[in-house]
Amino acid sequence: MGVSRVATAEDSRAGGQEETGDPPGRLDRIRATAAGRLTLRIVTGALGAALVVTGLIMVPFPGPGWLVVFAGLAVLATEFSWASRLLEFAKDNVKAATHWLNRQNWFVRIFASALTLLCAGAIIWVSVRLTFGVDLIQKARELLS
Repeated sequence: MGVSRVATAEDSRAGGQEETGDPPGRLDRIRATAAGRLTLRIVTGALGAALVVTGLIMVPFPGPGWLVVFAGLAVLATEFSWASRLLEFAKDNVKAATHWLNRQNWFVRIFASALTLLCAGAIIWVSVRLTFGVDLIQKARELLS
């Protein structure tokens, strides 16, 4: 059973089909011309950047914000080596933080969870107040009175 990994920009520039004898794929045919390479880099950059920005906007809210950021970095990593390095750095740090939290006792885990929920609640409260002009805390007080 082998280890699979995502193809990166270095792999595509290394010309992997000479080693395997595989016929060139669609992206290889696009990369065969200078205009095709530039167009592919622009489209990949725009799509990856849009995913990263969308994910960063989604981060404070409940949902898959960080997943979308990592997906955007993965798209960028197919054409840009800096994005591949950044993706590896981010994955390593997320794994390290997850392993650190798993080694902690229950008090630290509960405190980290409560702090995360408090931050998410504060972000949602500020967002609703700035966007709609509604103070959720004041509305809750009115409902409870």
